Amino acid sequence: MNIAMWSGPRNLSTALMYAFAARGDTAVWDEPFYAAYLSVTGLAHPMRAEIIAAGETDPARVAQRLAGPAPGGQAVFYQKHMCQHMIPAMPRDWMMQVTNVFLIRHPARVLASFAAKYEAATLGDIGFLQQAELFDQLAEASGQPPVVIDSADIRRAPETMLRALCAAIGLDYTDRMLSWPAGGHPDDGVWAPVWYGAVHRSTGFAGPEGPLPALDGDYARIAEAALPAYERLAAVKLAPSG
Repeated sequence: MNIAMWSGPRNLSTALMYAFAARGDTAVWDEPFYAAYLSVTGLAHPMRAEIIAAGETDPARVAQRLAGPAPGGQAVFYQKHMCQHMIPAMPRDWMMQVTNVFLIRHPARVLASFAAKYEAATLGDIGFLQQAELFDQLAEASGQPPVVIDSADIRRAPETMLRALCAAIGLDYTDRMLSWPAGGHPDDGVWAPVWYGAVHRSTGFAGPEGPLPALDGDYARIAEAALPAYERLAAVKLAPSG
């Protein structure tokens, strides 16, 4: 089974990748299109040169691998994708050959976390509009909405929500998904030192989140613009009962 997990940054996406990697039957790929995205756009992200040097910059080759067999002969191929990477230069036909899941998080929480690492954050950087577009494209192509799961629900009840997610995509659940070794994963992207500090210190999902952070200025306006896309996907998200 090939699983494409679609989110924006700071969405619990790395922790969820670690959860799948801990299963023992799963190969993971961290942000497959990142190098190609930076190469095409010229954006000055942290560690830009290193990311391009370490990754695959030909999006067609990336797509071919995504639809192919799991590395290492594993049964499951988990792909952690950033929705904002899917600019027009990136192929999408491969997406109909994999199981697509959408991981969402309230935009106020995303902005508060992302801006701490990348102060010049824009609406395009956090992926909400791109996530809604991809969701609509897949829903129209398949005739049914893809699976949606909210990071807040995972943090509130990890086992319940991971069981629900596995059931929704036809994958056996295992308790091994609830914990992982501290210190990161061998398949982390080269950018991990910039972004993954907290999850590298973790051995499982953090507890429930507190009140929404207060934003002002541009960040408040960006969160407001992203909110309708989040709410539309949240309306069809997996319920805690599964």
